Amino acid sequence: QVTSQMRQLGKTINFGIAYGITGYGVAARTELSQTEARELIDNYFAQYAGVKAYIEQTKREVRERGYVQTLLGRRRYFPELQHDTRNVGARNAAEREAINHPIQGSAADIIKIAMVRLHDELHARNLKACMTLQVHDELVLECPDDEVRVVAPLVRETMEQAYPLDSKLRVDVAVGQNWDEMANF
Repeated sequence: QVTSQMRQLGKTINFGIAYGITGYGVAARTELSQTEARELIDNYFAQYAGVKAYIEQTKREVRERGYVQTLLGRRRYFPELQHDTRNVGARNAAEREAINHPIQGSAADIIKIAMVRLHDELHARNLKACMTLQVHDELVLECPDDEVRVVAPLVRETMEQAYPLDSKLRVDVAVGQNWDEMANF
């Protein structure tokens, strides 16, 4: 029942919040007024107070430690946030990057684990399918038609189980001759 417009607005808000999006930024990317966009952001933080707490906690921690890290411990340093910088734009940009790094960096870590495991499993099963491309959180494989029924569930299972999280990862698998012809498997 979710329309593509609703999904796009949800993605704009969810991803935008991690980047410090403002009412102006949401309005510029949607058909909402700045007032409506600000209300939407305020309602989001009211509903998901943990997100606001995460943002503020991350800002405090990066100033104290000088770095943030992914779930797997990969660090990104922000020495510019340990000093009282007068360049507000640079400080705000660094804070947005610090807030985003544990999220996007952890996703990057997890997909790399999935890629290594999937490669090993394809090889161990003597399958001809092979990964050809990674785009953010997506993997593109070339797969012979006679292997699709084996490879598609293998891809889903491998990606969903790449790293234990409190919330289960959900993976959609689509099959087609090209990206334009993809259909859910």
